[in-house]
Amino acid sequence: MSAPKRSPASPVRSRSNDPEGMRNRILDAAFEAFVTRGYHATAMNDIRDLAGVSGGAFAHHFPSKKQLGLAVLKERVADAVMQSWIAPVQQADTTKEGILGVMTAIIDELSARGNVTGCPLNNLAHELSGGDRDFQVACAAVFDRWQDGIAKALMRDGAVDEAAEAGRLAGFVIASYSGAMAMAKSRQDTGALCDCRAMLDRMIS
Repeated sequence: MSAPKRSPASPVRSRSNDPEGMRNRILDAAFEAFVTRGYHATAMNDIRDLAGVSGGAFAHHFPSKKQLGLAVLKERVADAVMQSWIAPVQQADTTKEGILGVMTAIIDELSARGNVTGCPLNNLAHELSGGDRDFQVACAAVFDRWQDGIAKALMRDGAVDEAAEAGRLAGFVIASYSGAMAMAKSRQDTGALCDCRAMLDRMIS
């Protein structure tokens, strides 16, 4: 049996099959929702609607909310840390210039936006790490990569002599920034971040 011929007046519907693009839309929507609303406060239907995908397509890529949350951490949050922190610090002339430059860019962005939503990694780590081992491991892995990236830059500059000391200083930078960001979020003001930047400027050689 041959397929029926289409009338010249009948529109031809083209189907696009882009599973990777669909998966990326879901991840992007989930990343935005989890960071701004919180993981537990975001329903799967909310993400599906934001991504503009069907329930079946959504379930095909992410059968559970936990799988989606872990993917957001491992792909979107880790990538955000790489792009906003690790790469700029490692590409700067000195680690100190890189750290201060990153903080200045973040402060300027938040000031222009007029809204402090917090650090994506901190937001999710605070919400999820205490209640689920898989989330704890995923969050810790991103922090470890962040700390290692700054430590390598410090060693490259000769700012510290030993790898262990570089790791401690890198951890201090991240902890200082993370605490300042939490304060900035609670106050909806970048003052704590400005103070943190000023102190890091004085402390890092």
